[in-house]
Amino acid sequence: MPNDLIPPFEPENLAAAESTAAAGPAVSPVSQRIRARLQASGTRYFANDNISAHIAPGEIEELVDEVSGKMQGVLESLVIDTAADHNSRDTSRRVAKMFVKEVFGGRYEPMPAVTEFPNVSNIDELMVVGPITVRSACSHHLCPVIGKVWIGVVPNAESELIGLSKYARIANWIMSRPQIQEEAVIQLADALEAIMAPNGLALFMEADHFCMQWRGVKDMDASMANSVMRGVFREDAALRREFLSLVKR
Repeated sequence: MPNDLIPPFEPENLAAAESTAAAGPAVSPVSQRIRARLQASGTRYFANDNISAHIAPGEIEELVDEVSGKMQGVLESLVIDTAADHNSRDTSRRVAKMFVKEVFGGRYEPMPAVTEFPNVSNIDELMVVGPITVRSACSHHLCPVIGKVWIGVVPNAESELIGLSKYARIANWIMSRPQIQEEAVIQLADALEAIMAPNGLALFMEADHFCMQWRGVKDMDASMANSVMRGVFREDAALRREFLSLVKR
């Protein structure tokens, strides 16, 4: 380096360097620490993935703090005077808590505890649960997706049965993350199959997508319906019709 580019030594510079060294290494943001764990383990962390196994105790509150700070930057970039506007003064904190603990809580919390009990009566007839109201947000615009899910189950003698409320808890855990509807019902079917191992599983979902109603084409009547059929529901057309006939739309 040419001499004229070397900054002159000043005692206060040494004092500042010693102070920084004494304070220890800077702590990286919590999102970087979580991301590093995910990458080190080769774990995918898409918008609709659950990453709770890689979050240490206390880091959820740190994540709320970090998101709050960055959301404040978003509000400032939108030219909103959060210092003077009493309505938006605490908006960044409220939004951060909403995203991390509520709307996207299904990413950061483990699956709800599910009490299972044996199929002692050897039930092997169709059971239908629903409608279960679900709320999500589309991965593309983070706009609300609000709809209903119906679940059809044909148990077998070895199936584990679960309580009625547990269907709703698992459904809301899956939906409480940025989703697209086509993938959400598959994730829900996978979770229920893993728990119950039934002879057949059927899901039907119908939802309003605010990315179409609130923006874009602004079509207030548009909705989306789709289904997933597993096991005997794929093989038996009459059983599929029976399930769909019991879906009360």
